[in-house]
Amino acid sequence: MSLTVKPLANIGAEISGVNINEPVSEALAEELKALWYEYGVLLIRGQKVTPESQIAFSRTFGPLEMHPLKATTSEANPELFVLENGGDKDAYATAFYNGEKIVGRLDWHIDLHYTGKPNHGALLTAVTVAAEDGLTGFGDLAMAYDALDDDTKALLEKLEVAYCFSMQRRHMRYVDVQGYEPGPHSPRKPADVGLPDFPDAVYPAAHRHPVTGRKVLGIVEQFLDRVITPQKFGLSNDESIELLERLVAHTRKPEFHYFHTWAEGDLVLWDNWRIMHCTTGTKPGVRRVINRTTIEGNAVLGRVLGAEV
Repeated sequence: MSLTVKPLANIGAEISGVNINEPVSEALAEELKALWYEYGVLLIRGQKVTPESQIAFSRTFGPLEMHPLKATTSEANPELFVLENGGDKDAYATAFYNGEKIVGRLDWHIDLHYTGKPNHGALLTAVTVAAEDGLTGFGDLAMAYDALDDDTKALLEKLEVAYCFSMQRRHMRYVDVQGYEPGPHSPRKPADVGLPDFPDAVYPAAHRHPVTGRKVLGIVEQFLDRVITPQKFGLSNDESIELLERLVAHTRKPEFHYFHTWAEGDLVLWDNWRIMHCTTGTKPGVRRVINRTTIEGNAVLGRVLGAEV
């Protein structure tokens, strides 16, 4: 059976004609990977997903990577990272947005951006679908780059930007904190959730995708901190801040986004070297469980400050 490809709203594509519980031939694997690189986000509906079938199918796209937070991985299947709302860990993921209590909301981000070596991609399946809310958003940074004017593209070729890991959202310089208040149990430092205190990571303001060669905007709001030595490139510090504000606003344009409303049997895969993502969160007590597998990143896109030899 041949694959059918249907573009999603704005970005990505829905693929039908594949059963992830069946062996993936070499020809099918190449076709799926080509579609992944073409569209950035792939949605496959109506699957009977087990942890074993998710892990096996994920390996179609490359070796898998374990998540650094072992407490959120499956003991039986350590390749699975379990994303859970409505459980006993909700207190740590609860915050207030314009007075409304929300669990598990995450700003636009690239996974492992703070390490200099983001993973290549990830695959999500819905175990328990939220009764309401609980959407996952995806944003195409290659499309966002293409939409920039030529002068901005030329400027970005010269610049590097730093990302600084922080547990406290109110300390992030370019996320929208208007109306935001942390919850009483929100982590205050990385050690509170078993993470190290990551040093700053630096990336080109625009980079070429390691596989496709397509240009990708290197600006994502979460952990974004500053332009490196902007004065060397004719920018004052004030101008560099305004540039980042303008670029973050650009990435937030709806025409670069797809928000997925989960249904049982859905599987979503994205290219983390090109696609940013976010989650809208849920109201307290709403049960939502997503299983995630992570595709290893074999390319270093950035550098860690202080690690240079």
